[in-house]
Amino acid sequence: MRQIQHLKTTVSAVVIGAAAFGFAGVASAQQSAPTSVDDIIVTAQKREQSLQDVPIVVTTLSQELLTGAGVQDIKDLQILTPGMTVTSTQSEASTTVRIRGAGTVGDNPGLESSVGVVIDGVYRSRNAVGFGDLGELSRIEVLKGPQGTLFGKNTSAGVINIITERPSFTPSIEGELTGGNYGAIGGSVSATGPLTDKIAGRIFVAHRERDGFYEVNDGKGPNTRTDDGTQNYWTSRGQLLILPNDDVSIRLIADYSKRDEYCCAAVQTRVGPTQQFIAALTGAKGPGQTPYVAGVNKAPFSRLAYANRETPQQMEDMGLSAEATIDFPSINATLTSQTSWRDWSFQQGMDLDYTGADILHRDNDGSNGYGVRNLTQELRLAGTTDRFDWLVGLFATKEDIYRDDSYVYGADYNGFVSLLLTASVPPTLGGPGVNRVGCFTDPKGFLVSLTPSPPSPLPVGTPLCAAGLAAPSATAPTFGTGKAYQDHYSQSSQSVALFTNNTWRVTDAFELNLGLRYTYDSKRLLGVQQNLGNNGAACLGALANQNPANRDPGKVATPAAALGLLCLPWSNPLYNNRAISEKFDDTDLSGTIKASYRFNKSIMAYASYARGYKGAGYNMDRVQTGVTPDPSLLFKAETVDSYEAGLKTTLFNRTMLLNISYFDQKFENFQLNTFLGTAFVVESIPELRSKGVDADMVWFTPIEGLMFQGGVTYTDAKYGHFTAADMSSPGRFPQLSLLPGARASFAPEWSLTGALAFDRSLGGGLRGGFNLSAKYSTEYNTGSDLLPYKHQDAFTVVNGRVSIGAEDERWTVDVWAQNLFEEKYTQVGFAAPLQGTAFTNTATPQPNGTYYNQATDTATYNAYLGAPRTWGVTLRVKY
Repeated sequence: MRQIQHLKTTVSAVVIGAAAFGFAGVASAQQSAPTSVDDIIVTAQKREQSLQDVPIVVTTLSQELLTGAGVQDIKDLQILTPGMTVTSTQSEASTTVRIRGAGTVGDNPGLESSVGVVIDGVYRSRNAVGFGDLGELSRIEVLKGPQGTLFGKNTSAGVINIITERPSFTPSIEGELTGGNYGAIGGSVSATGPLTDKIAGRIFVAHRERDGFYEVNDGKGPNTRTDDGTQNYWTSRGQLLILPNDDVSIRLIADYSKRDEYCCAAVQTRVGPTQQFIAALTGAKGPGQTPYVAGVNKAPFSRLAYANRETPQQMEDMGLSAEATIDFPSINATLTSQTSWRDWSFQQGMDLDYTGADILHRDNDGSNGYGVRNLTQELRLAGTTDRFDWLVGLFATKEDIYRDDSYVYGADYNGFVSLLLTASVPPTLGGPGVNRVGCFTDPKGFLVSLTPSPPSPLPVGTPLCAAGLAAPSATAPTFGTGKAYQDHYSQSSQSVALFTNNTWRVTDAFELNLGLRYTYDSKRLLGVQQNLGNNGAACLGALANQNPANRDPGKVATPAAALGLLCLPWSNPLYNNRAISEKFDDTDLSGTIKASYRFNKSIMAYASYARGYKGAGYNMDRVQTGVTPDPSLLFKAETVDSYEAGLKTTLFNRTMLLNISYFDQKFENFQLNTFLGTAFVVESIPELRSKGVDADMVWFTPIEGLMFQGGVTYTDAKYGHFTAADMSSPGRFPQLSLLPGARASFAPEWSLTGALAFDRSLGGGLRGGFNLSAKYSTEYNTGSDLLPYKHQDAFTVVNGRVSIGAEDERWTVDVWAQNLFEEKYTQVGFAAPLQGTAFTNTATPQPNGTYYNQATDTATYNAYLGAPRTWGVTLRVKY
């Protein structure tokens, strides 16, 4: 019986998914596809239900819809999901998912994900861990809002629930070969079938390669690559389905993926005056970055990146999972055990200054990267009676994270810092120089002008040494070429949760749902921050200068601006051999209550409240206020109170689904990870309020084979008003002063998606169809600090696919294009390290209360771009 039930469920899910979104796909070519909204089945509440009976917002995406839209990974998924954005920054390991304007920036492994990724019941603890080729998909369910009483680890913004194809007792072999522009080539093969009368297996293997999306000017070298943003990975996944008797089912999964790619260069979107220094250091090898043009606020959109150092990155991901279900017919209940082990690691090298000059970089020598290893165990006992559906469960995880970090001074670092320090020296006195760091690091101080000095008067207090009128001490320290520091962080965490989710059918029309979760979290961070060689000596000399006892008569201290440049986190001697040991324990009670009322077979209304929780953590980076390292790297836990009210309707003889909901979410201690120009810092923002409307539609049109699926999200996501006193480090407020009361980053006001699919028999043994998928987003800011040069205008991305093949699906040819109309847009914008200043005065606020004045912004801004138009041909075969 268990085998028969499994086969029926598998076939039903495939056919229903195809019918729901209008694709003939794998199953429907040989079976008549249902045309009723009633057949759209989801498992968002850990049991099979009609989508129209689930009192939450769920965007469900079938295998056929995903294939038609060209979805291979989580980043591709956003074209089908309104209100969701997915971006990556310094590497594909820094992938971030946001829903309704809320999400966790992925550049800090100490941060848990606001949007959880669950693949076949296994929680992936970081978005990057869930990034990659998703393989053979059955469907994807995107749940918006906090989840925790059903999906293992608690999440504050939503869950992406990915369900892959299970093994089948019906033998089949499928293959796919793809070729496209940018030198793309790849393929996959899968096979499934019975191994015995009680065991079925499935195996999937894929490999894909592609040249980079960026052209690279390598400047001074030693980089010799001319492209960046490449693709080169292979992945495999094996499964066993064991059915020992009618009441027991066991599913075993093993997977392994490996990526060896070059990513991620960035391009200049606005170039400041420091470009002249970059050009001077690069010399005959080129401008080093997009040339500066006085008075021009934006650089032209270009895929030309500058990098004198290579950007290799390697990722390795492997895991094992075991799902066992035992039916207890006597009590009409099922016990489910979900066990998993995962090991994910990442290493990279990168050009940290994003120019052709040799300033700062990371070596791909094993000293830069991070890894996540975890064990999870989940137990759920669920049952049903005439009036109750009940579930109780336990979730436990043990996770170990490490991060290694280092910077390397290039041959131009000392010269570039000297140019920055002496930028105000008049040309008649030699102008900026490349050998004047010593003027500012001489432990005895440096001579200054006490009166204006002809022929080019210098302001009183100008360092004469920097002007070339006096020599520094021969012992004044400078920055030497080579590795500056090597840091290592290790975090261990344990989390245990008890949860329950129960539905009471008060009447045939009225239902109440109550879910509760008790969570215990424990984390410990160990680390060591270690400067190498004589790194820190320049800062130490400047710091010594602050003591009058160390200065000769007539000499003064190093100015504060120069001290800040000389004592950046990677050159600060206060980190030398600094040991870190921190630990915390935390508990939380969260949950949900929902009420739904079905007016008739076609209309259901619901209202809900949910409280979500995301644990506290540690900032695995060098974080300082002024020149003093922060005594603690801890950031607070994040919580959210979410209210939702919706209406689910089925129209036109049950051929159209139209759902609409209003949401209001208030996040407290929102964990904002922001790049401050020198380090990524997590700051807890007191309040983020996200409210708006979600609407989804599926329409089985009267035209045979033509289906439409779409959605729209209106989001008003804004930070609450706060001051420096509300922050864990008040000194960071000036650089975040644009946030109070402002719209959050990556939160477009309007987000619309639509997918039009057509598939039917053409006669003569052929079948054909097409798919057009599109997403429109209104303008939004791509920077955590909301600087205006990180603004992204409204844009639309369109994907298209045309298919023709045999009626029995022995072969199918797809001609496809992603970003069909070559829309140009930015994923993430950021200020280039050391290249100008956005906040020129952090002591005195502007009239509007912020510390930002666009007229005095001298920063160079870079961006990671969205993918260009790609196109290709795919051949699919099936036996």
